[in-house]
Amino acid sequence: MAAAWRVRMRTGNSGWIDAIWSAGTGAAGLIAALSAPAGGRRFLAAGLIALWSLRLAGHIALRARRAPDDPRYAALAREWGSAFPQRLFVFLQIQAAAALPLAAAVGMAARAPRPFPDVFDALALAIALIGILGEGLADAQLRAFRRTAPKGAICETGLWRMSRHPNYFFEFVFWCGWPVMAFGWPTGAIAVAAPALIYLLLNHASGVPPLERSMRASRGAAFDAYAARVNRFFPGPPRDGARGR
Repeated sequence: MAAAWRVRMRTGNSGWIDAIWSAGTGAAGLIAALSAPAGGRRFLAAGLIALWSLRLAGHIALRARRAPDDPRYAALAREWGSAFPQRLFVFLQIQAAAALPLAAAVGMAARAPRPFPDVFDALALAIALIGILGEGLADAQLRAFRRTAPKGAICETGLWRMSRHPNYFFEFVFWCGWPVMAFGWPTGAIAVAAPALIYLLLNHASGVPPLERSMRASRGAAFDAYAARVNRFFPGPPRDGARGR
């Protein structure tokens, strides 16, 4: 993340930060998985975290090439003013620390004290793939919408009719697979930290709150009406007049 800070300061594009974090977290998870004792589960864990990392880092990197800056980090730059470089460096080290429990969850899953394969491995694989595919679908739907939508329009098609942040929701789903694969004591208990942390970060810290502040500032009443119809995080049918959860 020190490298991500340097890239941001040299290019002025904060989009590279999340791409580098995704790649770095994936690399840490891959090392944690492959350092487990010999067995098929470590290769299952390694394959899943590599697939997640390659898809997400690639998607964000392509987006960063096209976009001038990430609105969340742009807002921080305005808020922090001349102290932005120093505060951003500290902020990114916090992100680096947040990746450690995620990598630990992958390592715990690879070390689960059970014969391989079993029903927990199959269930974990299904959950992780649903997360990866669902997030990929949400990203694809948003890209398709932006190609033809007028400037300032809000995507409300496909998965975006059921959640204001379906990409974040499916990211959370992906991490829910790790405590399932890690089922057993103490591996399963440690791995629960991954989805809990991701939920808190995405729904209450660096994900939804700054993004929605930016959308509300740029789209005003249109975003308020959208938020009243569509759930905040967990998908559900659109509603009339009720604030999304």
